[in-house]
Amino acid sequence: MTALKVTIFILACAVATVVKLEKVQKVTVYWDATHKAVLLKEGVLEKEGDAYGYYNDSLLSTGWGVLEIRAGYGKTPETDDITYFLAGYLEGYLTAQQMYDYFTNMYPQVITDPKTLVAVKNFMIKQDAWAREQVKLTKSSDPLWRHVGFLLAQMDGLQAGMGDWAKRMGQKPLTQFAVQFLNAIGDLLDLIPALVPGARVNLMKEPPMGHCSALIKMLPGYENLLFAHSSWYTYAATLRIFKHWDFKVTEAHTATGKLSFSSYPGSLVSMDDFYLLGSGLMMTQTTNNIFNSSLFDHITPASLFAWQRVRVAHALAHTGPEWGQVFSKFNSGTYNNQYMVLDMSKVFLGSSIDDGALTIVEQIPGLVEYSDQTQALRRGYWPSYNVPFHRKIYLLSGYEQLWKKYGNNFSYDLCPRAKIFRRDQASVTDLASLKHIMRYNDYKHDPYSEGNACKSICCRNDLVQKHASPGGCYDTKVTDFSMAHKFVSEALNGPTTEDGLPPFSWDQFNSTLHQGLPRIYNYTFIPMQPLMFTPSIPVTPENSRVTSDY
Repeated sequence: MTALKVTIFILACAVATVVKLEKVQKVTVYWDATHKAVLLKEGVLEKEGDAYGYYNDSLLSTGWGVLEIRAGYGKTPETDDITYFLAGYLEGYLTAQQMYDYFTNMYPQVITDPKTLVAVKNFMIKQDAWAREQVKLTKSSDPLWRHVGFLLAQMDGLQAGMGDWAKRMGQKPLTQFAVQFLNAIGDLLDLIPALVPGARVNLMKEPPMGHCSALIKMLPGYENLLFAHSSWYTYAATLRIFKHWDFKVTEAHTATGKLSFSSYPGSLVSMDDFYLLGSGLMMTQTTNNIFNSSLFDHITPASLFAWQRVRVAHALAHTGPEWGQVFSKFNSGTYNNQYMVLDMSKVFLGSSIDDGALTIVEQIPGLVEYSDQTQALRRGYWPSYNVPFHRKIYLLSGYEQLWKKYGNNFSYDLCPRAKIFRRDQASVTDLASLKHIMRYNDYKHDPYSEGNACKSICCRNDLVQKHASPGGCYDTKVTDFSMAHKFVSEALNGPTTEDGLPPFSWDQFNSTLHQGLPRIYNYTFIPMQPLMFTPSIPVTPENSRVTSDY
């Protein structure tokens, strides 16, 4: 057996130890000598390839598909644009069927009428043309636009790879708009109300409380740092893929090309967001609503979507403040979130936490504000639950107006999840207790929940009788300080069954499209770890600083 075959055999065995082996598809791609075509080899992982990777189609058995891609390590050096294009091509080819299913499920959840479709399409055409023109004009002099160019090349590759797979299978490829839609679903949550006035939030009835819960916990003696996120949205979005990317990037300002993150088919971002980065940064977020519709006047196609700015910030930032600075540029005012950026190089377990360890970044149309909130870690924890932290963001978003009208559901300090986190975070001492709090929903007995299955850390809106719909908290991802240095986390897909709640089944919600999804969700946490790249710096209490890349 050749050395290459031995390597592939060992890799295949390793895949089986991380997630149950269902259907692993392996592909290597090359950029041909004419620089006009992609050469593809199925069934092999060749390290001399320009991009290579695998997709484990294990969603129905474990709750997650797993995708891993390495690009830029081939025998023939290629430009960064080509590296990103081929990485996108490979992902599109490996996950094309999942992209079809995800688009089928999510399109009717987001676009509900022809008027909205026309407005969104026109905006996206203008935004894409503007971004590509800026890349042509400035990428030679500005690292931000160079990386925007790489990102657009990756999206072009994604569509090309999916299209080539579709042709081989005799199917019609997804359109460019469909691929843009899959990446911009988060941005559309704000873009649609901005473009279609009838879709703006109706303040005559109590508005929604937002999406997602997050917790960053430092143990009392600084023994460990715990990091977790639970997503809230429609259960139609549970076609999940955990992705590990390792891109070799030659652009001089690049902080890292290594990312490990929870994601979706056809999405070049996490969207949750839950990231472990090769720069030594970790990032997650929860979404904030815009209740002051006058802010939508700031939205213009001459801007970068949030999903694009997140990726560029990941690529260029070495620190939390740098991340906030990069992310602030060309603010689209869409997908308005509270981002939590944790710098592991500032954390010394058992010893101290340097300023700059935790940067909180919040966006609304027309403004991005960020600040150092490391002191919260020193005191024990940072919770996030869809209410803005920065006072100016809180006021401009319209939360104070809603607090006066509807009460503490819109209070930063006294909303239900703020009270539950404050009461229960002291019980979080390890990964097991972290998982419990992030899946917590004892709405029938917890006085802070007031009998509402969505006034808890992990919402089950499908159990709310008056407004029952298949949505709520549908996943959880956790990691700790040592695991994060190794790009290791644990993830669970599906609505919570904690505190005696029944598993969710689609049987009662067949009117909602759920193509490619399991019938019943009763999964457990599974480990997520890249197999084709590993960190090179051991993590010890004496050496917890990391370099700009592993």
